[in-house]
Amino acid sequence: MKIRFASINPQKILEVCEILQPSGIEVKPFPIRIEELRTEDLHQLVSDKLLVVFKMIGKPVFVEHTGLFINSLNGFPGGLTQIFWDRLQAERFSELIGRLDDPAAEARTLIGYCDGRKRHFFEGVVAGRIAPSPAGHGGFEWDDVFIPEGQTQTFAQLGTQKNGLSMRRRALDAFVAYLRES
Repeated sequence: MKIRFASINPQKILEVCEILQPSGIEVKPFPIRIEELRTEDLHQLVSDKLLVVFKMIGKPVFVEHTGLFINSLNGFPGGLTQIFWDRLQAERFSELIGRLDDPAAEARTLIGYCDGRKRHFFEGVVAGRIAPSPAGHGGFEWDDVFIPEGQTQTFAQLGTQKNGLSMRRRALDAFVAYLRES
């Protein structure tokens, strides 16, 4: 089975392909740049992105967005994580969040899929905390500051092990289960 994935992020495309490869699903990347809605609401952001992309290509497609929801900040930055991250970067992010009394956070991925008739959504969540200082290299921007629950290392330090327990993996697993049922 082939499926279209709208993303301009080559690292995200690679990770999605690696996660989906064992399921026999071939990802066909569509590098479409769109102006994303700026909102903390992950569902609203993904829903809007999906509608815009589907109108552009007119064929079944999925989109994805991932955000950090920090407990002590009432779930902020959520859908605005990239903007927040671009401003602070790893060192400052860890100083501000990782040293709070409650550095707990959730990493959430939401996949939106339009089959041509309906929209479907699949979420993956990993609880964890923000490290007091960045650790590890590689991965996505905030992989070096997020420590998943039950682990002592950041996603960046976990390397390829991350794909087995990430929020993106969980969302993609739910998506694959849906595709197999339909």
